[in-house]
Amino acid sequence: MGACRHGARCSRLHIKPTFSPTILLPNFYKSPYPNPANPESGPIDPETMLASQDHFDEFYEDVFTEMEEKYGAVEEMNVCDNLSEHLVGNTYVKFRREEDAERAAEDLNNRWFDGRVVSAELSTVTDFNEACCRQYDIGQCKFGGFCNFMHIKPISKELRREIYGPSRDHRRRESSRSRSRSRSPRRR
Repeated sequence: MGACRHGARCSRLHIKPTFSPTILLPNFYKSPYPNPANPESGPIDPETMLASQDHFDEFYEDVFTEMEEKYGAVEEMNVCDNLSEHLVGNTYVKFRREEDAERAAEDLNNRWFDGRVVSAELSTVTDFNEACCRQYDIGQCKFGGFCNFMHIKPISKELRREIYGPSRDHRRRESSRSRSRSRSPRRR
């Protein structure tokens, strides 16, 4: 799964991958709003829910855009909405190329985000369908926020269309054209 609930106290040997298209940013997303999955939060009013979604969408778009612009094409990005300490806010970014993921993991470990040191590592997760809780996807997870499978925090439909929609490939082609032009020597 990429995140063990026992952490450093685990008796099992967890082999960290030396190459992977996916990076893990543990506990990266911190919401200033109460999580509806937390029973201690109580009822959350619609305005707070809307503000929470806006905050998350802004975070998602910022991180996704920076990953693509600095490191390479992002195939998929997922943020865990679980409550367990080993999963809460975990952000997984799957790049198209393993080299881009490796470069991102190395570079991000020298950065700060939102007043905190960034921790990044290559992840064993390459198939999010296998890592996600299927019961959560249909609203029936009996473990709630403390499930050990990923509960993916959804982005808004508008942001999904903007980031993953048909115009995405057009933007990427334009971006790579301008990058390749700037790198190639001029011919006379």
